[in-house]
Amino acid sequence: MYDDDKKTILVVDDEQSIIDILVYNLKKEGYNTIEATDGASAVEIALAQKPDLILLDIMLPKMDGLTVCKKVKNALNVPILILSAKDEELDKIVGLELGADDYITKPFSVRELMARVKANLRKSEGNIAVPEAKDLKEEHKIQVGDLLLDTDKFEVKVRGEKIDLTVREFEVLKYLATQPGQIVSRELLLEKVWGYEYFGDIRTVDVTVRRIREKIEEDTTNPQILVTKRGVGYYIARPEES
Repeated sequence: MYDDDKKTILVVDDEQSIIDILVYNLKKEGYNTIEATDGASAVEIALAQKPDLILLDIMLPKMDGLTVCKKVKNALNVPILILSAKDEELDKIVGLELGADDYITKPFSVRELMARVKANLRKSEGNIAVPEAKDLKEEHKIQVGDLLLDTDKFEVKVRGEKIDLTVREFEVLKYLATQPGQIVSRELLLEKVWGYEYFGDIRTVDVTVRRIREKIEEDTTNPQILVTKRGVGYYIARPEES
């Protein structure tokens, strides 16, 4: 039975046996589920029903998972977790570059999958703007030099220009901007922003940081806002440091 009070997860895979396993465990955890067995129907269902999270296989008939990810992310700000038997570094990076929030390689443990589902839902839910809060003023703004974040509007501006970020990119930038000049390790970012520890892959952080830089930096080879401390981590430069 469908419960409007529960989070809804779209499960996309061309193997019904895998869908059945995922659906069984997701329902046991208290989620609603909807299903798609090919890429084209996955996009159609996602845009029509607007699920809270998508579990997405890469190898799909009619439209591959990476294309599905790109099309859905262009229309919806929904967490997408890619599930794939392919363990190539390129596949992971391409998926993240297209806006995927996480990447899990088959075979995976149910415990790991549920941990990542919960973490991504929790982070996504925490970034939904509350309508009643729209009139709140400066306490919802973080400014460091040319970088301005409005946490109420979920909006980022650099040198006065509005920048379009995903939920994950915004969360990374916000976490760093609240402590300018403070170097944060990739492991700590993974824990604080993605919401899990040893299950995570720190390369996910690197790809997300690179994607942010492509949007906010004038010269990505010489970043002035989001800076790397080699071998340690990342930080937002104070104006006098940039």
